[in-house]
Amino acid sequence: METLNTVYSSLIKKVFSDAKQASTRITPDNVYQLGDKNLLPYLDKMVCDLALSGSGFSGIEHLTELWKKSQEGASCLILPEHYSNLDLPGFSYFLRKEMTEGERFADDLVAIAGKKLNEDNPAVAAFASAYSRIVICPSRELSLVNGKKDEAERLRVIQINRAAMLALNRIKREHKMILVFPAGTRYRPWDPASKRGVREMDSYIKNFDYMCLVAVNGELLSVGKDSMMDDSIHKDILRYTVSPLIPCAEFRAKAKAEAEKNKVEDMKQAVVDTVMAELDKIHEAAEIERQKMLES
Repeated sequence: METLNTVYSSLIKKVFSDAKQASTRITPDNVYQLGDKNLLPYLDKMVCDLALSGSGFSGIEHLTELWKKSQEGASCLILPEHYSNLDLPGFSYFLRKEMTEGERFADDLVAIAGKKLNEDNPAVAAFASAYSRIVICPSRELSLVNGKKDEAERLRVIQINRAAMLALNRIKREHKMILVFPAGTRYRPWDPASKRGVREMDSYIKNFDYMCLVAVNGELLSVGKDSMMDDSIHKDILRYTVSPLIPCAEFRAKAKAEAEKNKVEDMKQAVVDTVMAELDKIHEAAEIERQKMLES
């Protein structure tokens, strides 16, 4: 089995040596990290090597509309599915390749990234540093350190998340679009719960004006059970399918009304479950078209 580390070991070493912040301990003072454009060619090369002809966007005009809304002062979200560590590099690469204002769009894009991405693996952190991001600690990690023996770490996590929310509220008013994976983690086939949207996503939707959902079809990397660098690589047609522009308040109100009708108690989770259900619908329709490409 060919893995990311075995095939791209020399490139990974080059990225690591060129990255300004190959591994960074996150503090409340550095949760907002600007992307290093000098690293993009390395990530672009991986995508180019593995993405087959036919890869790219469907509905990219909806992202153009979202970007225009952002430039006019609206707060805007992009909510993609998440299968591999090449989801964001692929999104960025094809965006810059296919959109007329793709470079400017990419400059205005800020991803939400988990703390593990920066602290657990220096090589993964180096790749992540190619893209602007706000670093948070997901609630599931908070629960892992919630105890007397880890009180110092628990407090650090709380401070990081508070600083991250302040940074988010600031930059969303600076014509930046926020990309966040609503599942909060990559989908792992042996863990169906990893496909469920995280409850906190309701707060994002509540506090933004517009959003686009993005299905991701095709797999350039398969998640490994150990190190992220041991993910197995594949050549495949990688498609990003973007939904039309969605007013967040309208979407949330409709999801909550449906949940009330069905006597669902957790309204926040119901909103996020609706997001994931819509992504599933887009994904299934896009997969039919992608399979036709693979067969032709």
